[in-house]
Amino acid sequence: MSASTDLDRVLVSNRTRGTILAERAEWAGTSEARRRGLAGRAALASGEGMYIVPCKWIHMFGMRFPIDVAFLAESGHVLAVHEALRPNRLSRIAWRAEGVLELPAGTLRRTGTRIGDHLQFLDPEATSTP
Repeated sequence: MSASTDLDRVLVSNRTRGTILAERAEWAGTSEARRRGLAGRAALASGEGMYIVPCKWIHMFGMRFPIDVAFLAESGHVLAVHEALRPNRLSRIAWRAEGVLELPAGTLRRTGTRIGDHLQFLDPEATSTP
């Protein structure tokens, strides 16, 4: 995995489980995008997400809904997870994380995503079928 991408949105695949975590995950690799994050949004729809990089922990201040969180190593391996992290909370620090994938609550459980799984970021246009 790389700390930068030319894509605004990516598809996130769990290669270990053969599942899709997000069809439309935003890539938040700029300082402005990281500061904004998901704060102020009313919801995060199924299939959506945000990858914030670099990031080793998150706060949920200003959030209106719980989210699932997966901290990823540079290799794409899951280092730590939080299921349904609620508003006004802090995550644990994932010291070795390159970034964090934020998803609608219930996504990690539905896809069976666990620590050690290998996630991959793909161009959604290149992976879609006509």
